[in-house]
Amino acid sequence: MLVVVWWLGCVPRPGAVPDGQRCAIEGTERWCVHETVKLELGPLAHRSVHFQLPLGEPPVAGWPVALLFQGSFYPASRTWAADRGGPFGAWYQTETVEALLDAGWAVITPDTQGSGHTFWNTNVVPWSLDWESAPDHALMQTLLAELEAGTFGPLDPQRLSAAGISSGGYMTSRMALSYPGRFERLAIQSASWATCSGPLCVLPGELPDDHPPTLFLHGERDDVVPIETMERYRDRLEADGHRVSSIIDPEAGHAWLPDAPEAIVAWFADAG
Repeated sequence: MLVVVWWLGCVPRPGAVPDGQRCAIEGTERWCVHETVKLELGPLAHRSVHFQLPLGEPPVAGWPVALLFQGSFYPASRTWAADRGGPFGAWYQTETVEALLDAGWAVITPDTQGSGHTFWNTNVVPWSLDWESAPDHALMQTLLAELEAGTFGPLDPQRLSAAGISSGGYMTSRMALSYPGRFERLAIQSASWATCSGPLCVLPGELPDDHPPTLFLHGERDDVVPIETMERYRDRLEADGHRVSSIIDPEAGHAWLPDAPEAIVAWFADAG
């Protein structure tokens, strides 16, 4: 069953967005208006999913979709607003939302369990070993079904891409592992293979044959997810003949990179 709760024009801080825009900047703050849907996943289980569509008329097939996965303990609602000095490069995360909307991508940001105050199941035992039983798998099944049903507006279910940071980056990799053929492009920020976790990272014997083209973004000074774990994943994909690209920031730690907004939009757009 689906429960839909609309907060039309929901703004995560006081202030107005100028006509003809989805986002605004005032002083050191950037924010983007969005709406929220609550999806019921079972008895006493539901998730909030925040989303926004670009301005203007959609393509005949619907807007292409960018699914963004939050990092640990950083609710998806915060994807839509940031202070220039915020933690983990949050400014560039919200700038990525704005850039995607301006480029004609619908943006969808689902919460983890606990109203977004936890992390994704993808690399957490027992779900890392038995994904079919994971609450986040139930979320993905429902979210994809409701996307096709038009719950989020006129979207093109054949044009899906995904990105995320940290726990959300691992969840982005999960799209390649568990939802074959559904995603055109992936962008993994400060993370690695779906079942890895920080320095603990063992790649499977074989990666998916249809792994989507993947952009990796990583800081050399990341002491949460060592860059070597990402490089092993990236290099294996490349050796297997998959298309990959990487942006490495020598000054960055565990955070969204300043290059992310432009790079992710360009990477996703290249699929079309």
